[in-house]
Amino acid sequence: MSRLIGLGLLLAGLLYPFAVYFGMAHFAPWQFALLLGSLWLARALTGERRPGSVWMAVVALVFCGLLALFNSPALLRWYPVLISTFMLCLFGLSLKFGPPMIERLARLREPVLPEIAIVYTRQVTKVWCLFFMLNGLVAAGLTLWAPLSWWTLYNGLIAYGLMGLLFAIEWLIRQKVRGRA
Repeated sequence: MSRLIGLGLLLAGLLYPFAVYFGMAHFAPWQFALLLGSLWLARALTGERRPGSVWMAVVALVFCGLLALFNSPALLRWYPVLISTFMLCLFGLSLKFGPPMIERLARLREPVLPEIAIVYTRQVTKVWCLFFMLNGLVAAGLTLWAPLSWWTLYNGLIAYGLMGLLFAIEWLIRQKVRGRA
């Protein structure tokens, strides 16, 4: 059940900009808040306890509560900023309290990592922190000063394209690093 809820949150996050863009003519912001809040509450109640899961759910529920209370279309546009902030915090805190997020992911495939890989994964985690910080700043700037169509284009397409590009570049660099190891 928790995987299904996690998938629901992932799909809601991926489709959110388009749902806001096309759905504002048919749905009120409080209805978006109800859907998102339900998913976050279900995740908090049924999900496994991973680092950050409780505080993220609480902050997301507060956001949904404010969205429902104020019923503000402008507030709807802050959700991608919230998600980038969550990711920045998760990756950043993993650098401080370890192991770094990318090392954790690497150990899923290769439990015993050589020292060069551990150093490399720390650097890649820092790159992702920078990405999430810049992505959040761009999303915030678009929320404050750009038309909804630009906000939708960036948060619904360009940001994911940039993530894919970062994944691809990192994969190429990793192949080169592995060749040296």
